[in-house]
Amino acid sequence: MKIKILVFLIACFTLFGGAKNDVAAPTFTLMNQDSEMIDLASFKGKKVILEWTNHDCPFVKRHYDTDNMQDLQREYTGNDVIWLSIISSAKGKQGYVTKSEAKELTINRNAQPSHVLFDSNGDVGKLYDAKTTPHMFIIDEVGMLRYQGAIDNLGSTGALFSTDLSKAKNYVRDAMKSLFLGEDVTEKNTRPYGCSVKY
Repeated sequence: MKIKILVFLIACFTLFGGAKNDVAAPTFTLMNQDSEMIDLASFKGKKVILEWTNHDCPFVKRHYDTDNMQDLQREYTGNDVIWLSIISSAKGKQGYVTKSEAKELTINRNAQPSHVLFDSNGDVGKLYDAKTTPHMFIIDEVGMLRYQGAIDNLGSTGALFSTDLSKAKNYVRDAMKSLFLGEDVTEKNTRPYGCSVKY
């Protein structure tokens, strides 16, 4: 009987797992590019943006090659927001990098995350049910998850592969604007698009 209950609970977690909006964001601790252990809970009192990333993914490349991602990073880290770029690619899979390679990528792309975090066993990615790169999550100052999904609306338009991002509706910017104004985020959950996370 106990085994049946355990199997049922596991099945429920699989079906309904992942981070939920408007409740406390799952906490985690991961190593960064400087071999420091970074604890999400230590950023309470600050807004936090999580970016699941894979430098070899064409959709990620588009955002970095056009400086779209870097512009967002500069805009928000310059306003006391913590930006965590998370790599959940397993060793041997597309997007896996070492700490030194991550540092080189950050410099070469002029990226501005607060930290690059390594999740090669995929535990944190699966905790959040991160599906694609990019996949974005926004956490407010009290640790509540307020947005999750795509970076913009191009995944639901005919411009999925366009390199012109100027007319895209940026969901991250819209959500952050609402949070800075003390308003509720209206679009809290959108369908992410990009390359699958390489667990």
